[in-house]
Amino acid sequence: MAETFDFPRDLVDAQLELRSVRSELSALYKRLPWSVEPLPGWTHTKDGGRYFGTKRPDSPGWTDEEKQQVNDLRARQLELVTSIYVHDFWASCTDPVTARSALKHVTAPDTAPTRDG
Repeated sequence: MAETFDFPRDLVDAQLELRSVRSELSALYKRLPWSVEPLPGWTHTKDGGRYFGTKRPDSPGWTDEEKQQVNDLRARQLELVTSIYVHDFWASCTDPVTARSALKHVTAPDTAPTRDG
């Protein structure tokens, strides 16, 4: 039987926001050019002695706004991770490793799956 934990609301909220921030940061990285600074692209072929071929287009680099977005999201991510890590709940928990794993899988009350009876 899986153990259930009575997580404080602020801890759950921090975990849910952390998940959201990480998702937003991941999506942002996918939209951005491959290089922060402008760099020329390349094409490497297997014929050139490489194990496999690779290709990158020229990168215009990130704009100042894009750099700021990444910095803001990374800073918020660090704040959330820190607040979760040092939360008072862990001092009162008998099995913090299992609890931490359970916290990572907590869903928001309004997004919890429902059972059709």
